[in-house]
Amino acid sequence: MNILNRQKILKNLSKSQVDLDLYNTIDSTNEECKRIELKKDFHVIISEHQTMGRGRLGKAWSSPSSGNIYMSIYSKETTKVAPLSLIVGLICATVINSMIKTKDVGLKWPNDIILAKKKIGGILIEKEVMGTNINNIVGIGINLNHPEKEEWWGDLSSFKVSSMRNELINSILKSYIHFCDHGIDSWQEKWLELCVHMNFNIKIRHNEKIITSGLFDGINADGSLKLKLANNKIINYEHGEISIEGIY
Repeated sequence: MNILNRQKILKNLSKSQVDLDLYNTIDSTNEECKRIELKKDFHVIISEHQTMGRGRLGKAWSSPSSGNIYMSIYSKETTKVAPLSLIVGLICATVINSMIKTKDVGLKWPNDIILAKKKIGGILIEKEVMGTNINNIVGIGINLNHPEKEEWWGDLSSFKVSSMRNELINSILKSYIHFCDHGIDSWQEKWLELCVHMNFNIKIRHNEKIITSGLFDGINADGSLKLKLANNKIINYEHGEISIEGIY
């Protein structure tokens, strides 16, 4: 197994800018961020296992096996005007595709990473108010080799990337730090290029109930989705979940 390697994870990253803590087991990497003091620009928490991993809307994120990526990045609020969950999803999918030399990995609004119509990763963004400051906690889970327990779970095992886990983490960190420092050009166009459900019929869910449906017609600058109704009217949704027939 490719164990977590501090030197490889921090390769070409500034030691004055990044703190890194590695764990074998932790309750949740996001929760650990809430317990620590941010002393540098970024504090990264990575664990082999999580006992209480979480996804969006309070859902559990299964983290039973080592060799996957369970990571959180703690930093001050970025001044860049962009929806963080979509940006981080874009960064992760782009880095994975570059590493496996395909364009097979795509995105599902708002924060899911998709391969072969199954979920291989997700993003959980939380914010901590620290007096007058706001800190971001970016939780990232990516299945490199995951035991299937649900039919909609997938992983990257067919691409044999487990041996490149440290390099994958390093590339994600470099891309995220670059975004925080410099922003990202044409992110909407890049996100839509990887979207797996453009012009698909989708159902909007809220509190486990379907509230409306229509065609996915893209995203706005704030990350909200554009939904085209049967009468061609476009409405926007900032929050919620979507379900798509054929995509888990």
